[in-house]
Amino acid sequence: MKLNRSTDMALRIAMLTAASQARTTVDELAEQLALPRSHVAKVVQRLQKIGVLVTIRGRSGGVAIAEAAGEITVGAVVRAFEGDGEVVACEQQPACPLVAGCRLRGRLRRAQEAFLAVLDETRLGDLVDGPTGPLLLTLGRR
Repeated sequence: MKLNRSTDMALRIAMLTAASQARTTVDELAEQLALPRSHVAKVVQRLQKIGVLVTIRGRSGGVAIAEAAGEITVGAVVRAFEGDGEVVACEQQPACPLVAGCRLRGRLRRAQEAFLAVLDETRLGDLVDGPTGPLLLTLGRR
């Protein structure tokens, strides 16, 4: 399964923000991760809606990891960004003529569920434990 770009960005933003003790800005995140600012802003907004980040407006505002975000699983973030749709869209027009008796569709669904189950075993906090956290903080700095 391939994750879309927004999901990849969301996981990297969550990791970087979790590794930092200080608030950051969308501009700083975009620079550190070498990503377009407009995309980062949209992803930050979605991460805030699902409880991964908190955003504070104003002069001393910024973006920070939510207090309970370390307990959110990677699988939950992936589901929030990827949705619950199937790997293949059998009913899209033109609909697949094998839909009624297809044996592949069920197996693909089981594979997708297994993929997400593995991601459910990892919390966002686990991603920044050990040497990874300090390494993340060096991104984009020269």
